Amino acid sequence: MSTCTTASRDLDEPLAGTAATAQTWLLLEQPGPWGAHALTSSRLDPALGRALEASAGKTGVRIALIRRPGRHADCHKDHKDCSAPHERRVYAAHTTPGNTWLHSAVITDPQRLLDLDFASLGMGLPQSFDAALGGAAHTGDPLALVCTNGKRDRCCALLGRPLAAELAASGVEGVWEVTHLGGHRFSPTMLVLPYGYAYGRVQAHHVKEILQGVREGRVITEGCRGNSAWERPGQAAELAVRAATGEDRAGALTVVRMTDGTDLPGSADRPGSGGAPRWEVTLAHTDGRRWQVTVARGAELPPRPESCGSPLGSPASMAVVAVHEHAPVPALR
Repeated sequence: MSTCTTASRDLDEPLAGTAATAQTWLLLEQPGPWGAHALTSSRLDPALGRALEASAGKTGVRIALIRRPGRHADCHKDHKDCSAPHERRVYAAHTTPGNTWLHSAVITDPQRLLDLDFASLGMGLPQSFDAALGGAAHTGDPLALVCTNGKRDRCCALLGRPLAAELAASGVEGVWEVTHLGGHRFSPTMLVLPYGYAYGRVQAHHVKEILQGVREGRVITEGCRGNSAWERPGQAAELAVRAATGEDRAGALTVVRMTDGTDLPGSADRPGSGGAPRWEVTLAHTDGRRWQVTVARGAELPPRPESCGSPLGSPASMAVVAVHEHAPVPALR
């Protein structure tokens, strides 16, 4: 059976710069089946789902539903009503380096999420989460969120659900199924919190290595799609600097500037430009070093389905054209 995942893998489609973009993630436990648009097509009240989508708006907060690995999570055993009041875990995470955090709460009424100050969450302030939901800083293992929503794409169910189940069965803590991470063709896909790095084509042994890295404050770059805190050119640029320097410490690099370089003088004459949209990305290290990375948008060929059942297309890719380290600025005397 041909799938979008097998086509992408066979064509060796690059992963860097393909992560979903969100500086803040809000995750609500919702057991039971999920539809393609889970916030409004699950056993969560669809009116609440629409209200949450409106509240998040352009705040930089991305909302997703999560559930424990298993067949419809904890609903199938006793056929209880998944919309009835029961304890649900809620997480909020901010992924911007220098202000990375993960908080959690337990609620019984998901309507309480409407009491959150989404603008503050998007700016990286956890106080409204703690005040509205009785939350606190998460002290457990990092979260491994595996996309398993087969209603969006069959690859997420065929590849994601067995991975989540295998991890849970092997005793890995912090594993959840999640509704949508984007990039179905890279299944199994996974997001790791609190740092916010997304991964594609992951296997169980690789996940364990990634999570051990998180516990040690390190970023595993193999199979990494990028940090969700950055727009996609920034994701590709950060991974390129990590590859060039060997830097693996989480939080060591920050995207401090990203400009459209398509119309800069001489840009069309640079190698690899081809007139494609391009960006100049500046990254800063906590030790003061800086790099300028040129990223150009390309189109992957030959055409392939971006999702199972979709027409053939040429997915956008982020190609790193150049990485230049800035000369250090002499100290004033």
